[in-house]
Amino acid sequence: MTRILVVSDTHGNERALWQALEEQPDARVVFHLGDGAREAESVADACRDREFHIVRGNGDWGSRFPETGLEIVAGKRIFFTHGHRYEVKMGLYRAVCAARERGADVLLFGHTHHPLTDYDDGLYILNPGSLSYGRPTYGLLDITEGGIVPHTVSLRS
Repeated sequence: MTRILVVSDTHGNERALWQALEEQPDARVVFHLGDGAREAESVADACRDREFHIVRGNGDWGSRFPETGLEIVAGKRIFFTHGHRYEVKMGLYRAVCAARERGADVLLFGHTHHPLTDYDDGLYILNPGSLSYGRPTYGLLDITEGGIVPHTVSLRS
C-alpha cells in the first residue's frame, strides 16, 4: 500500500503542517495544494525523507510553483491544483474536465477550505480541507492492490 498525505490552505501555519506529517509517518509522499507554498517549501527542505509535490494557490503571490501538476504515484495518475483557476467554489465541472483531459485517476484540489471525497465515473476526487481554518483537516489517499481509497482526517488537537 502507498499512503499519500494531502494538505492545503495552511495559510502560514507551518506548525499544523508539521503536525499532520507527524500524525502520518507512513505517508512518504506529500501533496500541498497551495495557499501555503512558503511553509510547504520550508518543510519540504527540512524533511528530505519525503517526496513533496507543491502547487501555488491564489494567496501564494510571487511563488515559483506551478498552478497545476500531474504526477504518477504507485501507477496512478494524480492531477493536482489549488482550484481557484477552475472555480471550484462554484462547482467541480471544470476541475473534473481538466483531470479527465490529462487521463487522471485522481483529482486533488483545495481552495474551498471544506473537505470532500467523491467518485465520478472512474475519477477519485479529494479536497483535504484546510489545516488553518475551522476544524483543521487533511486528506489521505491510499493506493492499494484493491484500488484507491481517499479520506479526510481531522488534525488532532
